[in-house]
Amino acid sequence: MNPQDLDYFEKLLKDTLHDLTQRGSEAIDEMTDNREVHADPTDRATMETDRATMLRLRDRERKLIPKVHEALARIQNGTYGLCDDCGEEISIERLKARPVTTLCIKCKNLREQEEQLRCE
Repeated sequence: MNPQDLDYFEKLLKDTLHDLTQRGSEAIDEMTDNREVHADPTDRATMETDRATMLRLRDRERKLIPKVHEALARIQNGTYGLCDDCGEEISIERLKARPVTTLCIKCKNLREQEEQLRCE
């Protein structure tokens, strides 16, 4: 991978990390500031559904943060963009779609097929 690509992904990952941290802080502020009381059960149910959805999204984002840190560390140690299984380069297109990935598409497909066989 050339230095320009590495710079691009490093910036993308740092921006992603900043956005995730920002949204997490905003969610905490919103949940602690929101003291609405709804007398109507439908309004209360809607509010609880919205809150549950937001918490699920924040939980997914929380789990993404360590993966972003790991990807940034791989950039620093020179292993970013190399497949953990086969050692081949991961395509730029795949990295653009999922910058934290550690597997090339071929190895990812193999793992998914193996997993599917185990579940049958």
